[in-house]
Amino acid sequence: MKTVAILGSTGSIGTNALNVAEHLGFRVDGLAARTNWKLLGEQIARWRPAQAAVSDPAAHGELQRSMNGAGTILHQGVDGLRAIAASKEAEVIVCAISGAACLPPVLEAARLGKTLALANKESMVMAGPILWDLARSSGATIVPVDSEHSAIFQAMRSGARSEVRKVVLTASGGPFRQTPRSEFDRITPEQAMKHPTWNMGGKITIDSATMFNKALEIVEAKWLFDLAPEQIEVLIHPQSIIHSMVEFVDGSVIAQLGLPDMRTPIQFAFTYPGRAEGNVKRLSLADVKTLTFESPDMDKFPSLGLGYRAARAGGTMGAVLNAANEVAVDRFVAREISFVEIFEIVRGVMDRHAVVAKPALNDVLQADAWARQEARCS
Repeated sequence: MKTVAILGSTGSIGTNALNVAEHLGFRVDGLAARTNWKLLGEQIARWRPAQAAVSDPAAHGELQRSMNGAGTILHQGVDGLRAIAASKEAEVIVCAISGAACLPPVLEAARLGKTLALANKESMVMAGPILWDLARSSGATIVPVDSEHSAIFQAMRSGARSEVRKVVLTASGGPFRQTPRSEFDRITPEQAMKHPTWNMGGKITIDSATMFNKALEIVEAKWLFDLAPEQIEVLIHPQSIIHSMVEFVDGSVIAQLGLPDMRTPIQFAFTYPGRAEGNVKRLSLADVKTLTFESPDMDKFPSLGLGYRAARAGGTMGAVLNAANEVAVDRFVAREISFVEIFEIVRGVMDRHAVVAKPALNDVLQADAWARQEARCS
């Protein structure tokens, strides 16, 4: 029986991770959320973790008043996330808080040699080389939980790293795959939140609509698997059954398939390097009948080109791509900007950025702060 801590326990990844922990009989040592203190309170009552944390100060106060002397130690803010990641009891840290906010606890867990079940792609996008240096020094294990990167991680076990020719990141295409580009100016936040196959949190659902999720995944794949940008291909696969593929130098292509259910990659991260009986519905290709594929429209979704640009530039450009997109999405949700302006703002901020080629952590944080300010003022 392993002990886990879940950063982002009230989101879609976090609630699925708790479901998997219950199925496997794992103990939960820590839980953390950003603002949803009511659900976090219910989770604390159910799991009785040693520690919990809330990022938002107002939500922290509400939860503290509602706990009525419960035995769980309650932390606040980034320091609280770090405390949970640093727990001596927790062997596996699920990193599922979206955005740059998860970077400090991810780095702390890596420094301490934990197993990171990494659902927060932004940490690898912003600071991939730094994160890997810490992991190699401490012996930490990084297992991706993104369905695409988990699929690649699993498929790569079929051959040596030197035998990999390229990887193929599949994408559903989001809700606007067949929407004409001329209609993008009229897209509302409510429309962008309607994903055709996955049930995800707000930020990542909008990123799927713009395909910035795939742009970030291009950069993440570069650092996770030590790939050149030219070795990373994006392929639209609306059914979301093939989660990604690896092509080897002999022409063999290994794919990981399954119904779209995040419990599968989460459980793989929990049980790695082994596997256990899962509690998900099984794939029947006879029921699915048809799998279709198409090349992405790079003109309609310029986010993909920006992802490749960030992967080629390396250094601090990944942090800038991520930060500018986070701010642009927030502004779109607040109805300050249009859907199309998300692309324009991110491109403009990247155009103005002077890349630091081999950044230290402070360089990454400075680039992140600079990009956020630029994106707010664009």
